[in-house]
Amino acid sequence: MTEYQRIMADLSKGLAPYTKGLFEVDENTELVGDLDLDSLQIMELLLFVEDSFDISIPVSILPDVKTVGDLAKQVEKIIGHA
Repeated sequence: MTEYQRIMADLSKGLAPYTKGLFEVDENTELVGDLDLDSLQIMELLLFVEDSFDISIPVSILPDVKTVGDLAKQVEKIIGHA
């Protein structure tokens, strides 16, 4: 399993409650469009990701993060620089 796949698996587990059991989370799942996350939920997600991967996510990346795959790529970059 690659680092990206591991990150995606962890993100999918963490986001599962937001799907209300209606669909599987994959890399094309949109955080706002599909999961209907509001700003508070986005911040909670970022805290979950930071705790899960022991990283700090700069808020400046948020405009580039639309899908779960985008988030996974950013986490992979951050882990690679740690």
